[in-house]
Amino acid sequence: MLVDDHAIVRAGFRRLLEQQGNFQVVAEAADGESAYGQFCTHQPDVVILDLSMPGVSGLSLVHRMIVRQPAARILVFSMHEDPTLAERAIQLGARGYVTKCSPPEVLVSAVEEMMSGRIALSPDIAQALALLKITGEGDPLASLSPREFEIFRMLARGQSIPAIAGLLSLSAKTVANYHSLIRQKLGIASDVELVLLAQRRNVS
Repeated sequence: MLVDDHAIVRAGFRRLLEQQGNFQVVAEAADGESAYGQFCTHQPDVVILDLSMPGVSGLSLVHRMIVRQPAARILVFSMHEDPTLAERAIQLGARGYVTKCSPPEVLVSAVEEMMSGRIALSPDIAQALALLKITGEGDPLASLSPREFEIFRMLARGQSIPAIAGLLSLSAKTVANYHSLIRQKLGIASDVELVLLAQRRNVS
């Protein structure tokens, strides 16, 4: 199943995969809600999804799919090259992360790796993750839980507390509490600083 809000991107994915002769695209979706419905209906062997979509984000979608089907093979295919996002996606249950700047054959290889039961990472993400481990470079976002990290990204994109509450099926008070806790953990005093941090980390 292909999940991306750009129809031309999905068409390119479909053509690339079906040209291999051993893949068939059984469903497509342009947003998180319809993707989850298609996932439940078709139960695909592999889901390829973008993280940045209208409505429910890709990370929330990964979490919902894994809760429903723990063995789901989900490959994130994203323009975001920061290893923090890749690490979060894997923690939530994704089995692979490939950046959109990767050559087409990397995407195909990643799907095959996942079908063989292995974690699949594009070379740039694998190198970035390795450098983080080797250098011990501090990540200010590492202190956030998966839920806090998701809300952090939504706040950084300018979404309001009521809007976030609706998308995540939480009360506005709960989201407001998360908001305060996130700022406290990150040591920031305003939402302007929050946005700037997200931009520096390229995770908004």
